[in-house]
Amino acid sequence: MPLTADQIEQLKRILEERRRALFAETLEDMARAREETFSAVAGAVRDSGDEAQADLIADLDQAEVAREVREIRDIEAAQARLAAGTYGVCADCGADIAFERLMAYPTAKRCHDCQRVYEKTHAHPPESKL
Repeated sequence: MPLTADQIEQLKRILEERRRALFAETLEDMARAREETFSAVAGAVRDSGDEAQADLIADLDQAEVAREVREIRDIEAAQARLAAGTYGVCADCGADIAFERLMAYPTAKRCHDCQRVYEKTHAHPPESKL
């Protein structure tokens, strides 16, 4: 069943609120990362453990910013689909995406069934850690 005008407005608000929140979080994370210099995190007298911990913190900061940027891009793509009139339509089969799915995951591009197929098709085998 296609989305109603009220449902679309509700989802628009959710997407915009999340985009604004993510944008603010990203700016804060980037400012914090600039302030946390390696020497400040590792300390004046460094050993390999301090350096490893400082590297880990820097990597986690970068990963968090990258995740936030990906989510912002997904939101902007969903907003573009809203503007184009294709939001809520599965990119694979063309069926309507359930409102409940969009409420849980507002940037969804696929219906539940197509998403399951997509995840199975694009799954990566576990990599050896050794």
